Amino acid sequence: MASSVGLSLCGQVVVVRGGSRFLATSTSSSDDDSLFTYDCSTAEKKSPENKGEDGPPVDQGSDTILASTFSTSGSYFALTDDSKRLILFRTKPWQCLSVRMVVRRCTALTFTASEEKVLVADKSGDVYSFSVLEPHGCGKLELGHLSMLLDVAVSPDDLFILTADRDEKIRVSWAAAPHSIEAFCLGHTEFVSRIFVVPDQPELLLSSSGDRTLRLWEYRSGRELHCCHLDTPQEPAEPWGDKRFAAARMVYWHRENCVALLGDGIPVVYIFQLDAPRRQLVYRQQLTFQHRVWDIAFEESQGLWVLQDCREDPLVLWAPVGGQWQSVPENAVLKKVSAHLCGNWAMLEGSAGMTDGFSSLYKATFDNMSTYLKKKEERLQQQLEKKRRKDPPPGPNGQTKKMKSGAGP
Repeated sequence: MASSVGLSLCGQVVVVRGGSRFLATSTSSSDDDSLFTYDCSTAEKKSPENKGEDGPPVDQGSDTILASTFSTSGSYFALTDDSKRLILFRTKPWQCLSVRMVVRRCTALTFTASEEKVLVADKSGDVYSFSVLEPHGCGKLELGHLSMLLDVAVSPDDLFILTADRDEKIRVSWAAAPHSIEAFCLGHTEFVSRIFVVPDQPELLLSSSGDRTLRLWEYRSGRELHCCHLDTPQEPAEPWGDKRFAAARMVYWHRENCVALLGDGIPVVYIFQLDAPRRQLVYRQQLTFQHRVWDIAFEESQGLWVLQDCREDPLVLWAPVGGQWQSVPENAVLKKVSAHLCGNWAMLEGSAGMTDGFSSLYKATFDNMSTYLKKKEERLQQQLEKKRRKDPPPGPNGQTKKMKSGAGP
């Protein structure tokens, strides 16, 4: 489930979104301090052409951005909002190309590697594709699940569409014929919150789940290669020590082969190293923060950018120093972007806490035996009560009392 506050980095462009707005600027150290801003509340509104089974929309939405992503090269940027719109942008220079309607509210979206399509996954379990080359074209239904979709990804060669759902499944479908399923990656015991195909190891897939695990797969065969549990915090006394959580964000740093996981609702980021030759993940470190962490992203030349709920210090940078991840001094680029955020703080502050994350997706647990025994005892008591009413207790002489009927002999 998407957060209303988000951070995206691609090349030398950074985007920060909050509520219905986002701002974009360059991460270059040059004097270019230009800022592009966009507010979804100003975008055109119209009814979807294909309303499907949902019928006419009752809730028009608040224009809050639900999900956003860059294309592989960073040339395009797309977002969806809770008013059921897909908005496509060109980034060089920034320009809104189209506003199209989607059938249902989106949970995740991604570009194909060729950047010819945007794939949009929604709450009903469907994936639609929208053309980038024809920015006003209608969406096409590609595939569907029987359960809510939480994430969607494509293989680097565009041969496969990978989808993750609430019912613990990861499906690998052929992009050319999505009804043809190559494999299922099965093993998670709760909803699958995030999936990611490793760009420089295109046969490998990373997944995270509400079962507090990070798993590595060879996805074409559906074979699980390694599983890491996230249930041992360094500080057991912390309030989140026994809390259920999923990864709200999973990001990968190609330069160091690092995977970073942001826990949903906890101020913790887990760092893992991908050992591709051995097909395994190696736990490195747990980063703990004093403020709520909204989102994370890797900047390829610097390290991990962390967007946090702190107006004085909204962005912090972490990097490996001597084998240990540490917070590094704020540089000029970070200072520039932080200044933009401070000037637009209402965008972030007003949208914080608007979503409940994944808390509603966990399986409900029931003590069936206790319920059964309780109902059984109630039935026995009811049966005894009926028997007492039907057969009154015997009198003092051991004989059952009879009701007098009329006058005596």
